[in-house]
Amino acid sequence: MKGSHLFLCLLSMSCCLNLMPAAGNKLFHFGPCRVSMSVTEIRSGFTAIKANIQARDPIRTLSILSHPHSLHKVKLLDRCCITHHLFNFYVDKVFKHCKTEDSYINRKISSIANSFLSVKRKLGQCYEQNKCLCGQESKEKFKQILANYEGLNVTSAAIKSLGELDILLDWIEKSP
Repeated sequence: MKGSHLFLCLLSMSCCLNLMPAAGNKLFHFGPCRVSMSVTEIRSGFTAIKANIQARDPIRTLSILSHPHSLHKVKLLDRCCITHHLFNFYVDKVFKHCKTEDSYINRKISSIANSFLSVKRKLGQCYEQNKCLCGQESKEKFKQILANYEGLNVTSAAIKSLGELDILLDWIEKSP
């Protein structure tokens, strides 16, 4: 009997620790999905390379993420879906094509990509558990983002998307 109480206590503590954000992390709510991440760490890495990356972007008249209303007014229930798609987009399309001749920049990009990969996995679990419902509006918003990206050559689109990372981070931090 004592062993079962100890087991229940350990199991309860383990579950609580899994729900608590790690040091420096904050718990974000994307609809019914909760994800712990350190936006501060991601933003710090991005800030260190932002000027360099944005200087590599030759097309200043087009935006991937801030095309009229791409991330504005996303319904609460659609936030998980579009966030899931955006993290997949950055991991699968953007970071793969952001290589520079500068090893410092590449290390920072790799660090940001690793943080995104971790969040992508957590969001993927929500998605697989059918917690991320994709309404028509979020599908349309993400289609617009993809159309903006695919309208450019791969390298230019990746650099532009990386240069707009602060738009995504601001949007995440404004999550209700």
